[in-house]
Amino acid sequence: VLVSNTPGVLHESCADFTFGLMLSVARNITFGDRQIHAGEWKVFDQIPYLGTDVHGATLGIIGMGLIGTAVARRARAFDMKVLYFSRNRKPDVEDQLGVQWRPDMDAVLRESDFVSLHVPLTPETAQIIGKRELDLMQAQSFLINTTRGPTVDPVALYEAVKSGGIAGAALDVTDPEPIPFDDLLLTLPNVVVSPHISSASSATVKKMGMLTAENIIGALSGTPMPSCLNPEAASSR
Repeated sequence: VLVSNTPGVLHESCADFTFGLMLSVARNITFGDRQIHAGEWKVFDQIPYLGTDVHGATLGIIGMGLIGTAVARRARAFDMKVLYFSRNRKPDVEDQLGVQWRPDMDAVLRESDFVSLHVPLTPETAQIIGKRELDLMQAQSFLINTTRGPTVDPVALYEAVKSGGIAGAALDVTDPEPIPFDDLLLTLPNVVVSPHISSASSATVKKMGMLTAENIIGALSGTPMPSCLNPEAASSR
């Protein structure tokens, strides 16, 4: 059985969305929208909506793959200091984008105003962010997750945000997924949750569909597949 995927297609859209989440939770965009829809915005008063600047802040990236690198590239436009921890150090990305490597994740958590997760879900990364890791973060910092829900312990995250251990969180993924309507995270005004849509731009979905179709055509016609994960299987067909 030939197996394929759609690599190199969605990282730019996911990076855009990461910054959308970051701005939304830091600048109270979603909170303000909720207040208006609930009929709570009755006078012009900015104080209840005071947020945190993104520009000039320190961004910590956990996982410097295609998406993490695309996020770091966007951070330059916000004049952010970018730290990262990844399984493999990326000197080329450091040279191109001026990002700074840290030898362990703890250092990134301690130093960052925003921590953005960009790791695959594996046994090693399951609940990579738990109570211990959240305790390392600063009280004014935010957690952004566009990777997979089980990389974060949801109970520990709720406690950290509720107690003021961190300033808030923005999640495109949850555990479980979809998130239950009665999940305690949804009761917190400084938590933003979106329905796993970081790659869901019309252009990206079209590119993914086209690449999938090209892989299928290649498999059925015996011609090379653009992104075959097990090309050795073709020789036995």
